[in-house]
Amino acid sequence: MTIPSRVTDTSLMNKALGDLQRSLARGQKLQSQISGGKMLTRPSDSPTGTVTSLQLRGEVRATQQYGRNADDGLGWLGTIQDTLGGASTSIIRVRDLTVQALSSGNSDQSREALAVEIDNIRQTLLGQANAKYMNRPVFGGTTPGSVAYEPNTVTGEYEFVGNKNPTTRTVGPNAKVRIETSGPEAFGAPGTDTELFTVLDTIAKSIRNNDQDTLNKSLENLDTAHDLLKSALSDVGARYNRVEQMKQSADDHLLSVSSQLSDIEDVDLPKAIMELQIQQTSYQAALAATAKVIQPSLIDFLR
Repeated sequence: MTIPSRVTDTSLMNKALGDLQRSLARGQKLQSQISGGKMLTRPSDSPTGTVTSLQLRGEVRATQQYGRNADDGLGWLGTIQDTLGGASTSIIRVRDLTVQALSSGNSDQSREALAVEIDNIRQTLLGQANAKYMNRPVFGGTTPGSVAYEPNTVTGEYEFVGNKNPTTRTVGPNAKVRIETSGPEAFGAPGTDTELFTVLDTIAKSIRNNDQDTLNKSLENLDTAHDLLKSALSDVGARYNRVEQMKQSADDHLLSVSSQLSDIEDVDLPKAIMELQIQQTSYQAALAATAKVIQPSLIDFLR
């Protein structure tokens, strides 16, 4: 025998009020999602979605950092490329002047003019060897100093004061790229006959002294120094292309991850607005139904 349950006015009112509160809470949640534009406002909204969102956000931050590192690397390598390209043009000019000096019939005045121009080119190249990016010498390795080459206080000759320690940037997962070139790698080892600045100094002195034998040897050394510089320029170009490709890859990956994150976090506005309208209609209907079911009595007014 089934015992019938007794529904009292109090239980009916509590049940009706509970249903209304839940309906109102659902509407409030939808309104909050529309206002903020996010599906996830707290972890309880979707525990699995929250975990995925945190993982994707970490990946977004890492990818953005890779992009910033790549931009910095491109700045370094671009500065080196421009500097070495200009230096190569200057070396070609020096070679033309040296060949002209080897021709017979040059007067003392013409030889002096050639030597002066080579001296000026040498000073220009020394300035280029101290080229900077973000106030750091790009040919100085990891030196904390402001220049890669500076004059010796005793002899007055320019010396390499940087180091050969590599400066790298992480531009992708397990991908590090060197972003600088040391002075000796581009301009020759200090103290050798094939160092570019030594060669230029020797050429200028040989032209003034009309020393044809030394000038011929210096011309060979100049070609060797130019080959070294062109090799360094080629290496920098290859690294520049790699960093550029890694940056493009990071940008593409960031776009993909951001799209995935948007699918998880961002609210579908048309759908949410439609659901809110349905919820409002449902709430209004629930209010009307509750008003008909729960009629106030004289006892309610006397309480």
